Amino acid sequence: MTTAGTTPMTNVRVDLVVRQLDLVWTLFEYHVEKLDDEDHFWEPAPGAWSVRRDTAGRWVADWEVPEPDPVPNTSIAWLTWHIGYWWTTTHQHCFGPGAPAREDITWPGTAAATADWLRTLKTDWRTALLPLTDADLDSTARTAGLPWGGNLTLLDIASWVNFELTKNVAEIGVTHRLRAARERT
Repeated sequence: MTTAGTTPMTNVRVDLVVRQLDLVWTLFEYHVEKLDDEDHFWEPAPGAWSVRRDTAGRWVADWEVPEPDPVPNTSIAWLTWHIGYWWTTTHQHCFGPGAPAREDITWPGTAAATADWLRTLKTDWRTALLPLTDADLDSTARTAGLPWGGNLTLLDIASWVNFELTKNVAEIGVTHRLRAARERT
């Protein structure tokens, strides 16, 4: 809503979700600027999930269906692929033509390319959220195709994206610190 000579009113709920996203993104940037390719490929334990080149030269993530219990430890490369996977899937389901298959979402191959990929995904997601209305946030129309959230509102999904990003970024930080600690001993 605007009146003559004023700026548009921000949707308070969208603003909250976007500010949360921006806050966790600062933690991502804090970690990612310290990571190199070797950090991404370090495996914290035997049998850790990572990304590996397939016969076509693409970087694909280790994955099992159903997931084992417990889920294996993961490399930073896998964690960053995972962020890119669920962000691509969620964004394309909610704002695009539908998501590609998991196997088609590949890891970019270097620390720098991965950081650029994730920054682009974050910008695209943030840009898609900004014009939303309360009716958009409360609707399940955009989330109906999601395999894990068809009964959830778009606000639920946007909040989950923030939570999932926070969890993965925290795991990246812990994995990086663990590698540094093991190298010191």
